This record gives sequence, structure tokens and C-alpha cells, in this order.
Amino acid sequence: MAVVTAASRGEIAGCLVGFQTQCSLDPPRLCVFLSRATYTQTVARKASHLMVHFLDQRQHDLASHFGEHTGDPTSPEHVDKFATVRWRPGPDKRTPKLTDVDAWVFGKIRDRFDGGDHEAFLLDPVRAGAPRRVRQLGFQQVRDLDAAR
Repeated sequence: MAVVTAASRGEIAGCLVGFQTQCSLDPPRLCVFLSRATYTQTVARKASHLMVHFLDQRQHDLASHFGEHTGDPTSPEHVDKFATVRWRPGPDKRTPKLTDVDAWVFGKIRDRFDGGDHEAFLLDPVRAGAPRRVRQLGFQQVRDLDAAR
């Protein structure tokens, strides 16, 4: 699981993403799929870069936070997702970088394409951060957490 953040025209957004993959070795490329139902996808369509944060198994709280709340300021259920998490501007001085996530990729959007109810964003990595060891949070672990509630 990953949290993708975007920034454009003074707006910032972020959401939990379950569909993402490395899709090329040479040149290195990453593809992330954003649900068309999210505010993040709306902001990402106007952005030039995205930040992909790969969550550790201990970061269920971030997965829940970015997966359960809408960041759409026009929604009655709007929650400012960035008000209660630690973040700073990323390499472009705009896109949010979650400071508690050690494994991340900041990428330039190379292309977009239809992925059904999701839109695919093809990224050229610009910068990345990786700890020595990552125990990435997986879809099954998030699903099991939701079932326990």
C-alpha cells in the first residue's frame, strides 16, 4: 500500500493507493493508479509530479487516515488530511512529502492513461528515499485490519 500526494495551483491532496508497480527497469518507471472517485486524482490531473510513499507494516494509522477521509474541500465530509500528519514540501517545493515515511519516490508525470475506474499515472522517478529495510504494508494486512473493526 502507498499514499500518493499531489499539488497543483495551490491545492494539495493525498490518498491511499493499492495499485502501483514498477513497470520498467531501463529507463526506470513507476505506474500508480488513482481512483477517479478521489479528489487526489482531480489534483493529480493538473500536477506535473507525484510523490509515492510506500507504507511500512506499522503505519496502519496513515493507511486509515488517507484511505477513509475525503480531502475534497467541497464535500460535507471534508477532512484536511494534512492538518494532523507530519509533512513538508517535497523536492519541487509543493508536493507534500510525509516525513514519517522513509520509502518514497518523487516522480515526474510522463503520461496518463485509462485504467477503468482508475487513472494510471506513468512516472519517471526524479528522487527517492529508501531505508535499509522495508516491511511494506500490503493490501491483505489493510483488509484484515478493516475486517477486525
